Amino acid sequence: MMELVIERADVLKRSVDAIAVLIDEAEFEVSEKGLTLKATDPSQISMVDFEFEKKAFKKFHVEGTVRLGLDLEYLNQVMSRSKPTDEVVLKLDDDSSKLSITFRGTSTRTFSVPLIDISAGELPNPKIEFDATVKVKAGILQDALKDAGLLSTHLTLGAKIDAFFVRANSSKGELMNETPKGSESLPDLSVKKDCSSMFPLDYLSDMLKAASVDTEVTVKLKESAPVEINYKIGEARMRYFLAPRIESA
Repeated sequence: MMELVIERADVLKRSVDAIAVLIDEAEFEVSEKGLTLKATDPSQISMVDFEFEKKAFKKFHVEGTVRLGLDLEYLNQVMSRSKPTDEVVLKLDDDSSKLSITFRGTSTRTFSVPLIDISAGELPNPKIEFDATVKVKAGILQDALKDAGLLSTHLTLGAKIDAFFVRANSSKGELMNETPKGSESLPDLSVKKDCSSMFPLDYLSDMLKAASVDTEVTVKLKESAPVEINYKIGEARMRYFLAPRIESA
């Protein structure tokens, strides 16, 4: 009914890590497009959109469309037992009650993971006309979030014609972190008009946990609108949306 083979376990492990920081349980979809997942976190202020294209798999066989409802915390624990260079085989037999996960390396280990029933409706991506698109190295963002964490639980992401910035303030003081256009750490900055919005720091930190410092992250911004953050883990693509904090007048 379904058999997928991924050449390296670390890509799938990091992808599951990147989803599980926000989502407790969710439904993967396997179709001719590949392996995908779209879900909101329990508070519904963030959304994750994951895609692992068919062409990235060593083997990809599926009959029709298969949905895999999984406890992501447990899936994360199973994936943590893999070695980075293990080959991973995901297999679903005809009874469709358990997902078989096999790691092939110096030894062959197979876990049988129960599927759970998740009633998930179609979840469209937010339709936003962004004012700014920023491509920045993950390390710059991760450091800025750590700096902001000394001051506040929220921070402001913003872009202007000549720089991308992270700002935070509280009774402890103020932080202004600017990366100028043309910097090696800022491969691209496209700004229609200056914009900024405030977001919860812990969500942003979770969204960037799976990115290595040299990973190129695309940040899309609009004044007082959800931010879009996306980057790749190997051949897999992570895309997040996070609602802003609306400051009262």
